[in-house]
Amino acid sequence: MTGTRERIVNAGAELFRRNGYTGTGVKQIVAEAGAPFGSLYHFFPGGKEQLGEEVIRTSGMMYLRLFEIFFVDGAELVPTVEAIFESAAETLRETGYADACPIATVALEVASTNETLRIATADVFTAWIDHGAAGLIAKFGLAPERARELIIAIITSLEGAFVLSRALRSTEPLKVAGAAAAHAARAALVR
Repeated sequence: MTGTRERIVNAGAELFRRNGYTGTGVKQIVAEAGAPFGSLYHFFPGGKEQLGEEVIRTSGMMYLRLFEIFFVDGAELVPTVEAIFESAAETLRETGYADACPIATVALEVASTNETLRIATADVFTAWIDHGAAGLIAKFGLAPERARELIIAIITSLEGAFVLSRALRSTEPLKVAGAAAAHAARAALVR
């Protein structure tokens, strides 16, 4: 059985991913969590902003684990990069283009208006870059500078493709971005 606090965080993550931070109300979150309204403020005295920060940081670390799923011993770099984008496209198709990255969704909304949430999204993206670069070095033998450049290219391509794919209701942007990221991976191997 999941505790009330965890249910609230999970409900917030789901709703922020689908509706964005500003498009999600605290009443929606507690209803989705099956929790009493006052429990949100019990666990998050700072209200929606504190919950938002927790959701960003928790979700960000969950998505960080995807590197372990894709960056495995014995895998080849280019097919791995292609698989990342194919998996993202499959998720969007299966969810009717509703499930994308909650970190990017929130970052796009609040980067200019909410410093607490901007810092949380920046911390998550930094963790992804650092962890991803370390994985590219350890699993695929890339030089540190190349690994950092490639993981930034992968993350930015993926996040941008999510935005276009959701708006267009098409996985074409993910296919194109995936091909470009695979090309960048090939180039990183040659260097």
